Amino acid sequence: MNRLRRSGARSLGRREALAGFLFVAPWLVALAVFHLYPIGAATYLSFTEYDVLNPPEWAGVDNYVDMWNDDAVWLAARNSLFYALLSVPIGLAVSLMLALLLNRPVRGVGIHRTLFYMPAVVPPVAGTIVFLLLMEPRSGLLNTAIESVGLDGPAWFHDPRWAKWGLIVLSLWGVGAATLIFLAGLQEIPQSLLEAASIDGASSWQRFLRVTLPLLTPVILFNLVIGIIYSFQVFDAAMIVGGPTGEPNGSTLMYMVLIYRSAFRYFNMGYASAQAMVLFLVILAVTAAIFGTTRRWVHEGI
Repeated sequence: MNRLRRSGARSLGRREALAGFLFVAPWLVALAVFHLYPIGAATYLSFTEYDVLNPPEWAGVDNYVDMWNDDAVWLAARNSLFYALLSVPIGLAVSLMLALLLNRPVRGVGIHRTLFYMPAVVPPVAGTIVFLLLMEPRSGLLNTAIESVGLDGPAWFHDPRWAKWGLIVLSLWGVGAATLIFLAGLQEIPQSLLEAASIDGASSWQRFLRVTLPLLTPVILFNLVIGIIYSFQVFDAAMIVGGPTGEPNGSTLMYMVLIYRSAFRYFNMGYASAQAMVLFLVILAVTAAIFGTTRRWVHEGI
């Protein structure tokens, strides 16, 4: 009898395991086809000379050596680093500020939340074109507003000194997603803690610094990592603004645009794969470095 029960239990366990595998099989297939295979293929092609029309020829580390001596690679790396170092913290600050405002119990707050999130679902191409019109040096609404207070508006995407700043301003168009994530984190903070701090005499600013901000650090970590990953991969806006050469004067040549140019303008797929692998390793290293610091500033739980 016991033997039959054990046999039945094993049979049930196998059926449950098979059912679980069948449920996750589509995800496993998608992971293998759309992630693991492209990463493996790019790794192999980065060590070859490949122009799509002819079979790949092994080239060893020549592509990586060429990258080290390529001025365009260093220019694109500097531009991408500048963009990431400024757009990410500015985006975090703006999205957190908006989340704090949208967390207030005011009439019609649901409509406001929807309106602030809507730009995040607008196609990047459409958003970029709108900003090109808004930031026109002479007729754009942004410069008109600046000049109305007696200041000279910059040339934005026509001036190499301001083009990257224009891309950073444009990046704020899509902070709605991070804002909603911050808003969800704010609503998870127990009101009893804020009320206790208020009873103890803490001001609004002290409650934010001592209670709200520490409890938001896991959300800040998430938005920080996602923001860095996306900032190093900015493509649509930079491509529309400056084209494959990064006009004006290479100031908008981002690293992803450089990869696109190597792959689809010069058809040097091996070189483009090497550039992509370097970008992957840089993002991996930066992400690992951020997670290595979490013990010092991320507070888990209450």
